[in-house]
Amino acid sequence: MMGKARVAILFGGQSSEHEISCISAGGILGALDRERFEPILIGITRAGKWVLVDQATTLEIKDGKLPEVDSSLPAISADIHGFTVAGTPLAIDVLFPLLHGPYGEDGTVQGLCEMAGIRYVGSGVLASAVGMDKSFAKPIFEAAGLKVAPGVVLKKGEWSASQIEGLTYPVFVKPARSGSSRGTTKVKRFDELAAAIEYGFEFDTKVLIEEAVVGREIECGVLESAGKAKASPIGEIKILGKHEFYDFEAKYLDGATTVAFPDDLPAGVEESIQRAAVTAFNSLGCEGLARVDFFYSNQGEIIINELNTMPGFTATSMFPKLWNRAGVSYSQIITQLIEAALTRSAHVTR
Repeated sequence: MMGKARVAILFGGQSSEHEISCISAGGILGALDRERFEPILIGITRAGKWVLVDQATTLEIKDGKLPEVDSSLPAISADIHGFTVAGTPLAIDVLFPLLHGPYGEDGTVQGLCEMAGIRYVGSGVLASAVGMDKSFAKPIFEAAGLKVAPGVVLKKGEWSASQIEGLTYPVFVKPARSGSSRGTTKVKRFDELAAAIEYGFEFDTKVLIEEAVVGREIECGVLESAGKAKASPIGEIKILGKHEFYDFEAKYLDGATTVAFPDDLPAGVEESIQRAAVTAFNSLGCEGLARVDFFYSNQGEIIINELNTMPGFTATSMFPKLWNRAGVSYSQIITQLIEAALTRSAHVTR
């Protein structure tokens, strides 16, 4: 390709993770190799309007306030003919969809890109959709030989009391297709369960109840290089202070978590988790990148929790931290992902 590739960084969106997506976009904008790539910022407002965002916009937490996309910015028309502003095409070479959660990480934007013939970073339509919906991902992981936490799936207006009998407490109640632990509740007794289920239904029409795994939270990054999935060193989430689990506030707002690189695991456990991460990535047919989250139980079991096809992507997010541990910089990760996207076929039948 002659000259710089025009990279559209797409962020914001209609999900509960709007602000986190904005922060990820700010991180990538700051670390993008400007010798090779020319950035274009495309924001999606909470209401779903696509807008062209000025690159001087603050996309970070400032004075405790989370960033969001301003609806008064110039509107972008996005359809199967491509992306335009006031009738002028944006001439995008590759899209970096930094949308976390529904309407972005779930295959919807990927489908639009496929129809418009625009190359994009990350997994395709099916892998994105399945990775987003834990109720579909779990049986695929099981079929690939990975262990999952025992649990049940409830559908709004269709579930019965018999489905929640016999659970071992504590349990986690979580929306099937939400991210950043939004809508998730830790339930210790049966009489707390109904309220937690209703709360989960505020975020999704489908809720998972899973038995809590007593153990350590371990995460592993997967990055595709020359068509082959490779696993990063593993990292452990350490929760500080008052948080019972790795919830939204603990993740982003109050410095309640820290990442450790464990050196006290039994021999071979890290390698087993890395193999499991690559197995999970391949089982869903992922492309580009993923962060795979596990529990290492007190009984020595490796249990997969979930796979994120577009993990948080600030410079201090878990995914870049894991790869930094392997000697790959934030900027190098971004370059590798964009270059991989530029070489893929622009059509769904690849």
